[in-house]
Amino acid sequence: MSWFSLTNDEWTAVHLSLRIASVAMLASLPLGILVALLLARGRFWGKSLLNGLVHLPLILPPVVTGFMLLLLFGRRGPIGTLLADQFGIILSFRWTGAALACGVMGFPLMVRSIRLSIEAVDRGLEDAAGTLGASPMWVFATVTLPLILPGIIAGMILSFAKAMGEFGATITFVSNIPGETQTLSSAIYSFLQVPGGDAAAFRLTIVSVIISMAALLASEFMAYYVGRRVDVE
Repeated sequence: MSWFSLTNDEWTAVHLSLRIASVAMLASLPLGILVALLLARGRFWGKSLLNGLVHLPLILPPVVTGFMLLLLFGRRGPIGTLLADQFGIILSFRWTGAALACGVMGFPLMVRSIRLSIEAVDRGLEDAAGTLGASPMWVFATVTLPLILPGIIAGMILSFAKAMGEFGATITFVSNIPGETQTLSSAIYSFLQVPGGDAAAFRLTIVSVIISMAALLASEFMAYYVGRRVDVE
């Protein structure tokens, strides 16, 4: 086997990682925008508590976060039992559970990026649109959203990159099952544990670096393009 030729199992890990990271990013985006709006503009009791809960995954060891997810969303957990009995949804030891774990770990980075963009918006522009008769939802869609798009894109890329590299929470919550939950990180770890696995680990490491660089370049291009569109308009 060539050092630069991936096997079928290695390609499976790459495809699964891209799938999990994409689902985690897209599924958490609507909630991320909502929470960022609440933290940036909201005035309510418990705001500091919400902010702490959002950023908790950044402070806790990833293994602890994964264990908490297992307690809550496992087959015997309160939320996991409800989802399995009522909707037939099982998250533990499934790729969907890996997406959940990755989404939770990347959520603070997404929220923080979007929140900073919202706080940087000139409130006078929104007030001017409101005085012209626009509803709050219309003001957000036509004024606020275009202005915070670079922040949203940056938050999405940060969440995606975090999901691509996540290891501790996913392996604790959904284990390391080839073809089901074995992502790039867990596959690299597995190959390093067996004799002669250095070549496979090296190949997957190169793939991981290429994907991360491509995501960063794409985010820079999209942010630049959106920024130019906003300036023109």
